[in-house]
Amino acid sequence: MEYSELVIEHFQNPRNVGVIEDADGTGKMGSPVCGDLMEIYIKVDNNHIADIKFRTFGCGAAIASGSMASEMIKGQTLAEAEALTDEDVAKALGGLPEKKMHCSNLAASTLHNAIEDYRNTHDEDKR
Repeated sequence: MEYSELVIEHFQNPRNVGVIEDADGTGKMGSPVCGDLMEIYIKVDNNHIADIKFRTFGCGAAIASGSMASEMIKGQTLAEAEALTDEDVAKALGGLPEKKMHCSNLAASTLHNAIEDYRNTHDEDKR
């Protein structure tokens, strides 16, 4: 399977790239399969993802997956964003070659880590 036009588009023109300096939650993960690294930063307002930025050191599929995942969850509630799966990201990109599926895992898992970080530092019940 070759890359879809959507994967190529998100690789060449990734959305939401960067860092949020005063992020409400951050996630960072690496892939032992290929050595790719992803960071995700989120701003939360009224239980919704108000802003999201990501950085990736990795292949085109990893960059496209971070870009697509960030577009998919911007504006969603935390619960909706937490429900994002690896398969959701890959499907939204028009599919990924089997040997690149771990890239969609990296995006979804890093997002989940950022939300967990937010909950750990902002959950009133835990203070």
